[in-house]
Amino acid sequence: MATILAIETSCDETAIAITKDGVLSSNIVSSQIAMHQTFGGVMPEMAARLHNENILFVLKDALDKANIKLEEIDAFAFTRGPGLIGALHVGMQVAKTLALTYNKPLIPVHHLAAHIYANEFNEPLKFPLLCSVVSGGNTELVFMDKHLSFKVIGETKDDAVGECFDKVARVLDLGYPGGPIIDKLAKKGQPTYKLPTPLKNSNYDFSYSGLKTAVVNLVHKLRQTNEKINIPNLTKSFQDVAINMIVSKTIQAAEDFKVRQVVLAGGVSANSYLREQVSNHFKDTNIEVIIPPLWATTDNAAMIAKLAERLYEKEVFAPLSISVDPNWHIEDFLKF
Repeated sequence: MATILAIETSCDETAIAITKDGVLSSNIVSSQIAMHQTFGGVMPEMAARLHNENILFVLKDALDKANIKLEEIDAFAFTRGPGLIGALHVGMQVAKTLALTYNKPLIPVHHLAAHIYANEFNEPLKFPLLCSVVSGGNTELVFMDKHLSFKVIGETKDDAVGECFDKVARVLDLGYPGGPIIDKLAKKGQPTYKLPTPLKNSNYDFSYSGLKTAVVNLVHKLRQTNEKINIPNLTKSFQDVAINMIVSKTIQAAEDFKVRQVVLAGGVSANSYLREQVSNHFKDTNIEVIIPPLWATTDNAAMIAKLAERLYEKEVFAPLSISVDPNWHIEDFLKF
């Protein structure tokens, strides 16, 4: 085993974690949400600037919490992609500088693969497995037959599910991020509004653009006719369609691929309705469900460190000439 320092700066959290022999020693996260709420979403240029301002403070806090010195680190890991190019660049440059200064290996980590491996803070992964990766920028079904092997069998054709939640929240003036507030309000409502289910077919792909547009058009129509909008009922109607699309395709793929485990990953895996529906369906089956702890659903560096540990064991290191890749595909993450 080894001591890993991991850096995550893919979007709007500046995070650094340290693991020692597989044990999480520190996991410091500096969130930018309060600033981005002013604009109703993440502003990429501001995100990069805030990463640049905060990262050395986060680094110091992580080292202090772990009670360790930089020269004791065996390898430095960072999120190479996918993500915002300016934000990714900040984390990569810090990791490169540390690796060069202390003559230690540099480990690039795929952000979505790390979300999957965050589940190992709960239970070990068992293969073959199916992971539903759901977040603000991604909606994918990923099949794994062994460690570090990823095959995307379904993905969104347009908007990601988390992005759709944010846009619906924005049109309803609920604030940013949209996922938590919609989840909370939906618990008080009933699905009284009829909304379409896009891509209602037999494949594993997703589409959220039509659902988003249907909600936006409905809200505009109701406001133009001065009709009262029942917010809890509308959020419930929307969430049921959005989440049930994930649940139904996850169930279908799990059965088709005969998996041992179904795993949730990404920011939207914090959604209580999604966690409940997936758990309930597989409760009396021979398929085990692994749901990440809530702290691991949002972006953090602990998940980067968890995957980096496996890459360190296999000596999957990168040259210092490596660059960030905001569109890095999960199936190609071992290639750089």
